[in-house]
Amino acid sequence: MNTQFSREYIRHPSKVPLVIIPHSTREQLSLKLNNISTGGLSFDSPVEFHTNAIVKIKIPSIKPVFKVNAVVQWCRQIKGCFEMGVQFLDQDDAYKVRMVEQVCHISEYRKEKQQVTGRRMSWNNASMEWIEKNGGSFPH
Repeated sequence: MNTQFSREYIRHPSKVPLVIIPHSTREQLSLKLNNISTGGLSFDSPVEFHTNAIVKIKIPSIKPVFKVNAVVQWCRQIKGCFEMGVQFLDQDDAYKVRMVEQVCHISEYRKEKQQVTGRRMSWNNASMEWIEKNGGSFPH
């Protein structure tokens, strides 16, 4: 495996819950998203996936549920688990991914604001504040 690789897309960090369903089994894994970009995403898994394996990805916290098919581009063992990166199979998913990226940023913004103020912030308020502050400069 090549541990040196260049990124074609800007990665946006997040810890949004996601579900990975390998096409070869009915089993599904509930994991956390590491980061996401227009081209794909990365996550940690207790299970190793082979390069070129096809997986279905769902992010159930986003309504309607975000669902895409992806192919594993790389997988490396780190601290007792496997970190992997997948590339979306359908390039038309780019618009959906852009929306997911914004949701990830809003989620992080909401958590940060709650930590600073000590009060829970509604999703709608966090969304409006984040869009007002960052919507125009959100990276492409």
